[in-house]
Amino acid sequence: MTTVAGVDSSTQSCKVVVCDAGTGAILHQAQAAHPAGTEVDPTAWWDALRTAAAGLLDGVDAIAVAGQQHGLVALDAASLPVRDALLWNDIRSAEAAEELIAELGGPQAWADAVGNVPVAALTIAKLRWMADHEPELADRTARVLLPHDYLTWRLRGGEPGRMPEPATDRGDASGTGYWSPSSGAYREDLLTMAFRGRTPALPRVLDPAEPAGRTPWGALVAAGTGDNAGAALGLDIAEGDVVVSLGTSGTAFARSSRACADPSGAVAGFADATGAFLPLVCTLNAARVLTSTADLLGVDLPALESLAAQASPGADGVVMLPYLAGERTPNLPHATGSLHGLRPEAMRPATIARAAYESMLCHLADALDHLTGIGVTPRRVLLVGGAARSPLVAAIAAQVFGVTVTVPQPAEYVALGAARQAAWALSRAPRPPVWQTRTVTEIPAPADAAVGQRIRAQYRRARQALYD
Repeated sequence: MTTVAGVDSSTQSCKVVVCDAGTGAILHQAQAAHPAGTEVDPTAWWDALRTAAAGLLDGVDAIAVAGQQHGLVALDAASLPVRDALLWNDIRSAEAAEELIAELGGPQAWADAVGNVPVAALTIAKLRWMADHEPELADRTARVLLPHDYLTWRLRGGEPGRMPEPATDRGDASGTGYWSPSSGAYREDLLTMAFRGRTPALPRVLDPAEPAGRTPWGALVAAGTGDNAGAALGLDIAEGDVVVSLGTSGTAFARSSRACADPSGAVAGFADATGAFLPLVCTLNAARVLTSTADLLGVDLPALESLAAQASPGADGVVMLPYLAGERTPNLPHATGSLHGLRPEAMRPATIARAAYESMLCHLADALDHLTGIGVTPRRVLLVGGAARSPLVAAIAAQVFGVTVTVPQPAEYVALGAARQAAWALSRAPRPPVWQTRTVTEIPAPADAAVGQRIRAQYRRARQALYD
């Protein structure tokens, strides 16, 4: 049997799956935790990968890594990190992003150049922050990698003093702010501008099925990709499919045959892991809204769902704005969460719980609207992530999204996408292998859209209060 491994190196943990290369059947899986925080020593990711993969990679024919996007891994001339990696959710670079937008001539100039308008999450904004606040470390930076690039390099035997040429892929490179999905080339002029004249080396951008090299024990190492492109590959999405992922943060993305350039900055113009494109909207707050509300009410998540189910749609007019950790879409890095519409008769645990569920999904419905605004026509929404396992989440999602909601079988789709890419690189076939995804739940769009429209209307009114 030919076997492949896929790695999901996320913000919270490292997950490893080993699959049959032909069918995608999962043979083994394991995980290990990552340190908390918004800056992390990248060697901790390597330690977690080795812990999670212990005993699983013997005899594996190929491996690929899908990792959290945007993180800044700065290495010196000896291949040692000059500082802890700055993660995508570190917002200290918010002002740097605004400076960069102005320096190039505004949002449209950035959208045209690289398909993205800088926000705090993007690597290019973190480089500017580092150049201005840690110039001595910036001077020592000889090479800039992304988290998945770093792990791909380590899998190929990279270590201090030994530097096989680092590689990345177009999916992850498209989230840096200095690689253009439309031209397929780095914009090194933008990198130099952001890093105040410095010119660190960048990884080679591989084609989707192009191998990066081999491990010291002989397994093929595929290009790898970013986590969202990995999930799209794991789900095998087609045009008309929109994936809404409800992890701690949230994403809504779709496959497209053309590059996106949204000057509003709401839609990131990413590439995918197949040679196409992946317009994506990211929010900083999704399932954390539920866990934080459960903590507020002193209950666990099953009890929170039970409470929310007791309240009527619309939560008796109570609306939560779920910007608990700042927000990326809308771009409000220093915002906080709030409750609106509180009246004595509505101040009950059930209505607060219901408002949490509805706010999370209205927030992602706004993300879906942004995709529609750049020409994506949703045929269905695939709901994934930890919160997607809740029947109430799926039911409310169909209401507020107004389209059919499909819940695939719970699985580690980022890691599965990486494993599928590894199988593809091993075969060098024109297309990735066909692996089956099983649907657990499918909820048709409601015949009466009025309830969902009412929920969204009161959410919009509360959100507008931030700007009035």
